[in-house]
Amino acid sequence: MPQRRRKAQLKARAGKMAVSGYGAVDGRLPVSELARQLLRKAFPDHWSFFLGEIALYSFVVLLLTGVYLTLFFNPSMMESVYTGSYVPLQGVRMTQAYTTTLNISFAVRGGMLIRQIHHWAALVFVAAIAVHMLRIFFTGAFRKPREANWIVGVTLFVLALLEGFAGYSLPDDLLSGTGLRTAATIVGSIPFVGTYLELFVFGGQFPGDAVIPRLYPVHVLLVPGLIVALITAHLILVVYLKHTHWAGQGKTNENAVGSPAFPHFTAKTTGFFLMVFGVLTLLGALAQINPVWNYGPYRANQVSGNAQPDWYVGFLEGALRLMPPWETYIAGHTVMWNVFIPAIVLPGVVFTVLFLYPFFEKWVTGDHREHHLCDRPRNRPTRTGLGVAAIVFYAVLLVAGGNDVVAFSFRVSVEVMTWILRTALIAAPLLAFALTKRLCLALQMRDLHRLTEGEETGQVTQSVNGDLSESRRGLNPTARYRILMRDVPTPLELPAQGPISSRRRLRTVLSGWYYGDLVELPVTEEQRSRIAERTTRPEPVRERERED
Repeated sequence: MPQRRRKAQLKARAGKMAVSGYGAVDGRLPVSELARQLLRKAFPDHWSFFLGEIALYSFVVLLLTGVYLTLFFNPSMMESVYTGSYVPLQGVRMTQAYTTTLNISFAVRGGMLIRQIHHWAALVFVAAIAVHMLRIFFTGAFRKPREANWIVGVTLFVLALLEGFAGYSLPDDLLSGTGLRTAATIVGSIPFVGTYLELFVFGGQFPGDAVIPRLYPVHVLLVPGLIVALITAHLILVVYLKHTHWAGQGKTNENAVGSPAFPHFTAKTTGFFLMVFGVLTLLGALAQINPVWNYGPYRANQVSGNAQPDWYVGFLEGALRLMPPWETYIAGHTVMWNVFIPAIVLPGVVFTVLFLYPFFEKWVTGDHREHHLCDRPRNRPTRTGLGVAAIVFYAVLLVAGGNDVVAFSFRVSVEVMTWILRTALIAAPLLAFALTKRLCLALQMRDLHRLTEGEETGQVTQSVNGDLSESRRGLNPTARYRILMRDVPTPLELPAQGPISSRRRLRTVLSGWYYGDLVELPVTEEQRSRIAERTTRPEPVRERERED
């Protein structure tokens, strides 16, 4: 009895201390206010919003498995004779980086599983970020007020590419060493200063003895720290700006509809994290990836057969293979355009376009309002066409990264395959853009047909004259609302009088190209006013900007 009483007293005392401690913290920091806002945060239920969570949870798996691997990996490039448990490589000279990678795979309990989970998680992490960004692009979720979050997302993608390449290069096997050889060539191709940068990065002539020890802290400390900071900033902005959501009954540009953070979303997202972890574990256990013991240690005078990089840098390899062998000699320096343009200029242009696209589209539309409703991709045919063209452009470069394998598989010469892919690199994106735009307009026509004619019921009747006809029924309110609730800018027009600048003319032409093709829906004036009420968010006068 005294023992129970003492436990009750200790429990009550602990409760009082917790309450008083919380009160002390809450009196100095907005803990209760933030907790209340987080618990009431609404999360949309659409499946596409889980893509960002896949990226987040893959990164968590990367951190957990990476910590375990760090305990056993030695990034030294000092060579010694291998005497480990993998018999085919015994007696071969190799660096400590490669030796410890083999030991993790064959001597550390669970090392092979953790290493493969880590590699699969890296691939899924980059893929999830890419698909998540595509979802944001096609639905217009990058528009005001989320431009900063879009920039954070693109920066995260760049850091993920850097992190993946650094981790891919650490084992110092023949395949990853080939990738480092390519990286050294890319750095050396920078006009006038490339040679000095290469000597600095590699600690001397390639392969040097410092690149892996330098990549190691970049991979385990610098880039992960930046990614954690940017993910934190991204989530804070998501909470502050609230989620976008798809148009539907009760969903407007001024609210957020979805499951509350607690308990509904918390339970779902916890289960989803366990599912992601489980799938990555199954992949690591059942699907072999990066068998470094088959490649052997890196030798500068050797290269692996069928050497292919991971998919996220495959486009870079493809660009290098498709570029003609152009070189220029200036003041005793060789400018390797065949490396500099595809490996530095092209990625620089691509990511600059990604960073600036939200501001470019805002300038074209002249629209400075806030947007919280997702666009249906069919209602923005030009933007959707540009996105699909970019995907096709990337796909052609990815195939070109394995042009030798493709040529061998189809029994054609590498030269023929290279010229086919060079042609496809120009023609395929243009064709994809035109086809996608026409498909989006066809889907708009289908929406118009559904609104005016209704939906097919599947019931066929025959008249006394023998004519066959299918009965139709009107759309349900949910489908009708989703079709009618679209917010598409009208093309800008040139003023009738006054001087017109070339910048204004260009903007008007681009606006017409973006939004000139549109299938008009049968909307009454009353419906038009209701749509405007739900899609328009009033702006303070001080935030309004000039059209031009």
